Amino acid sequence: MSDFEVLVGIDWGASNHQAALVDPDGQLLGNRSFSHDGAGLAAMADWILARTAAAVDAIGVAIEVPHGPVVEAMMERGFTVHSLNPKQLDRFRDRFSPAGAKDDSRDALTLADALRTDRRFFRRLKSDTAEVVELREWTRIANELTSERTRLVNRLRQQLWRYYPQFLKVASDLSKSWVPELWKLAPTPAKARRLRPATIETFLKNRRVRVVSAQDVLKQFREPAIAVAPGTAEAAVAHIRVIVNRLHLVARELSNAHRQMDRLTAAVAAALENPGTGPGTEPQRDVTILASLPGVGRIVLATLLSEALEPLRRRDYQALRCLCGVAPVTRRSGKSLVVKRRLAAHKRLQDAVYHWAGIAVLRDPICKAKYAALRARGHGHARALRSIGDRLIAVACAMLTSQTEFDRDLSPSSSAA
Repeated sequence: MSDFEVLVGIDWGASNHQAALVDPDGQLLGNRSFSHDGAGLAAMADWILARTAAAVDAIGVAIEVPHGPVVEAMMERGFTVHSLNPKQLDRFRDRFSPAGAKDDSRDALTLADALRTDRRFFRRLKSDTAEVVELREWTRIANELTSERTRLVNRLRQQLWRYYPQFLKVASDLSKSWVPELWKLAPTPAKARRLRPATIETFLKNRRVRVVSAQDVLKQFREPAIAVAPGTAEAAVAHIRVIVNRLHLVARELSNAHRQMDRLTAAVAAALENPGTGPGTEPQRDVTILASLPGVGRIVLATLLSEALEPLRRRDYQALRCLCGVAPVTRRSGKSLVVKRRLAAHKRLQDAVYHWAGIAVLRDPICKAKYAALRARGHGHARALRSIGDRLIAVACAMLTSQTEFDRDLSPSSSAA
């Protein structure tokens, strides 16, 4: 049973939010809808306090989503806010409607009553610092910009394939900053054939391009061009010019996002790595320890700190592996046993740990050996990387607990132990 004097369930919506109040015995005290605006959220908090006459710290609030303006407004007023997974709420809803009926009032009541009887299934929410909130946003901005760059590069490749395939042989990675500049120098096969060797050598030297030589560029540019219909080359050039301008903008904003992420990661590290207050205590070095792990770079580190800071603080291995999607789902019934991939996971953390494991396989001999063993047993690439990610999360939690950095000089036997 809950020790709160009043339990509040909030079913959030796009334009209106439904709030239900129950006492410790489960009696309904009120059920009301509020609009989604500043006045509506303030009125919700005032209504809760006026209807219950209880102290703020004696009121427990339950809601599905662990973030957003409703959560922030309730926490700003001092309420203790808890979140519940939507699938678990669906199971609690069967207590009130075995037939499967659903409406906002019933969902709000279900949340409040479940917090009263089963608070162990809820997660208490804590306010993040301003640096963590900002870091989370810049991390998501960088992720969106990277996806946008990939889309633009694919469109650029398609247009070049349309009339200028020899250019694709010069630069296989079209996301490099010097590639659009080279295209501006030779936007069509006719102009490319007229380029002098000195011009290309100067271009490559000024931009410090060493992956290709001037002779190779000239050789590809002077290959016979494909025959296209009149106007095709002009149309493709016009399209590519728009794409190149957008690529410049995305590259500039992505570079700025990376600078902001570095700045905020340092700020979060400074806030986390404060010296202990007790006698003989040492400063926490969580960010430094995480950064020492193989495969952890700017993106992975920022994603872990912004999206999973609370489980990292608790060193909660089970919560982290579930959030990151590396914990398998086991279904056992009688003699039947099925192990499936976990689909209910945090998408950004899932992607970050997947790439973390991929880089670790390339740089860490132990991860590489484990990956090879998993592939030899018949597991696919993605399945093997999930196992590597699971191991890395366990190693990270152990290192954070002992406050020791990753040591690449340890022998495989001692590292495995």
